[in-house]
Formats: sequence, structure tokens, C-alpha cells
Amino acid sequence: MKKKILITLVIIVVAIITIIGCFLVFDFIQEGKLKQELYSINEISNTEPLDINAIDEKLNNIVTKGDYAIVEEACKTYLRDCFDNILQITDTLNDEQLVNLLTPENYVEDGKEFTKSKEYIKGTRTSLEICKQKYTEFLTEEKAMSYINDKGLDEYYIDLYKQEFVGDMSEASNGEVESSIDEIVKVLDISENVLNLLSENPNSWEMQGEDIVFNNAKLLNEYNELIDQL
Repeated sequence: MKKKILITLVIIVVAIITIIGCFLVFDFIQEGKLKQELYSINEISNTEPLDINAIDEKLNNIVTKGDYAIVEEACKTYLRDCFDNILQITDTLNDEQLVNLLTPENYVEDGKEFTKSKEYIKGTRTSLEICKQKYTEFLTEEKAMSYINDKGLDEYYIDLYKQEFVGDMSEASNGEVESSIDEIVKVLDISENVLNLLSENPNSWEMQGEDIVFNNAKLLNEYNELIDQL
């Protein structure tokens, strides 16, 4: 009887060890997949030209399971929101209408009130300021951690997210994006001042072919001073 009990206990212990081992192997595999996935996304993000489709495919596909999948989804949701904001900034900076505001074509098409141009400047400036604020917020630990803190995970997975994904947010930006936005906002401000000057003095200028001609020397000087600021 004692021998049977001993054998039973051995079987139970082996079963427990096996189950624990399986969990450890599962965790090891899933954590490896997560780290590889984050590494792969980082590699794609640093290639030029940027492959948006490849990034989208990565961010829309979860490769891990269990709690690791929750961590992975939090990482990718954060990245997707970041990329969407950056793409909006990029689209605005590359908008042809931005560089056509002070062209002869626009002077003819939208002058002399420049209603459409002024609305465009106002909307674009507001959009860029919002995007800049979001961009700055995304590069804070508080914002990054907000994607994982409410998931009900054990501290281990939260620490994993923080160590493997968040890291040191102080090194996340070199200020180039913010500076680019500030430069474009400056261009928008100057362009708005130019168009205000022209719309407030509609009888003091006219277009002659590709040239804008003033019949007021003071207005011409003000116009040139503003253009020189660009």
C-alpha cells in the first residue's frame, strides 16, 4: 500500500513539474516572439523609403498569445496612434497648397479677398498645433504606459512592456519634428500677413502677367519686407 501511495505521489509530482515546465516553455516562446516582433517593427520603421504597408501589416497582426498578446496589442495600438499622427503631420507639410499661397496663380484665383487661402491657413495651423501637442504627449512615459496600465495584467507583464518597449522616452525625439512644424507655422503666419496686406488694400495692386504691381510705394515696401522673412 505504501509503495502504491509513493508511486502515486511521484506521478503527481512529475505531472506538476511537467505542467510548470510547459508554462515556462510557453512563456519563453511567447516572450521571444514579442521581442522579435518589436525588433522587426523597429527595423522596418528605420528603413528608407518608409514602407507604410509593411508597417500596417505588422501593427494589424498579433503573433503572441495569452497575456503576451495583451502586451503586444498595447504596444501596437500605441505605435499605430503615433504613426497616424506623424502621417497627418507629413501630409500637411507636403501639401502643395501650402507652397502655392503666395504664387501669381493663387493671387489671381483667390484674390483679392483670399477667403479660401485664409481659411486654409487657419485650419492648417490649428491642425499642426494639435498634431505637435499630440506628438509631444506620445513621447512621454505617462502616455506610453496609459496603453497598458488598465489591462489588469500582473506586474511582470507591465514591467516587460516598460523595459522592452517604452525604455527611456527622453531619447525618443531629437526635436526635428517639432522644429519642422514650427517652421511651417511661421511660414503660414507670414503668408497670412501678406494676404491680409493685399486684401486690405485691394485697389493698390494688380497682377500683370506673372508679376504683382503696386501703385503705392509704402505698400510695396511692406510687401517686400514680409516676403523677405520667408
